[in-house]
Amino acid sequence: MTPIDISEKSGVRYLHFGSEWIQGAMRVARPYTLELEYTREMMLPLLMYPNDWPKRVLLIGLGAGSLLKFLWRYRPQAQLTVVEIDPRIEAAARQFFKLPDDPARIKIRIADGADFVAVSKQKFDLILVDGFDAKARANRLDSVPFYLNCKSHLAEEGMLCVNLLSRRRDYAASKKRLIEAFDGHAIVFPSNDAGNAIALASNGVLPAPTGEDLADAARALHKDTGLVLLPQLSRIASAGCFTGSVLRI
Repeated sequence: MTPIDISEKSGVRYLHFGSEWIQGAMRVARPYTLELEYTREMMLPLLMYPNDWPKRVLLIGLGAGSLLKFLWRYRPQAQLTVVEIDPRIEAAARQFFKLPDDPARIKIRIADGADFVAVSKQKFDLILVDGFDAKARANRLDSVPFYLNCKSHLAEEGMLCVNLLSRRRDYAASKKRLIEAFDGHAIVFPSNDAGNAIALASNGVLPAPTGEDLADAARALHKDTGLVLLPQLSRIASAGCFTGSVLRI
């Protein structure tokens, strides 16, 4: 069985699965902030909707619980369902990463994420996928059948947000699978320095915000939560992810 390791350096606590790969992180003095860049970028969907969105969230992969804690604190209307394959991860998140104890809003299911979306009947406004094994492989969580099942569980204006991680930093195959499953309504942002690339996909009925709209929303979100997303917007704009001045997914 893969060991679960906890390390700490310069006030930041890290989760590892028997290797140096970081599976989650928390700044001990600020447990609800998003310490890792890719987790901040996974909150880009919040810029496209009013503050009362999302109401129903599915998170596949718990890790250190960073995304869960941020949404729990700053989106109090959200009902949060987490699917985590390893019960030891939930125990570690509670012991070392200040996982909130709120059964009224947080439901944790110990199951394989691919199996869960294959049989669940629920619909979600936002599905966040951040699940890897000890060798940083997503396995079935990066497959056309999995993405198709996620699509079937999105609300009409719902969004899928996926963390793609590759040692080769080559996401062409993953991008192709997403585009196939979502009939072209998918976009992969350029990878950051750690090798994470965030992908968004939808049913094709999302708003198409301009860069200015997103920047205004980022400033408002920063004021409300402290989350800084303007650098991420600049990076994806520089990479040509906008069609004209509009972000279309």
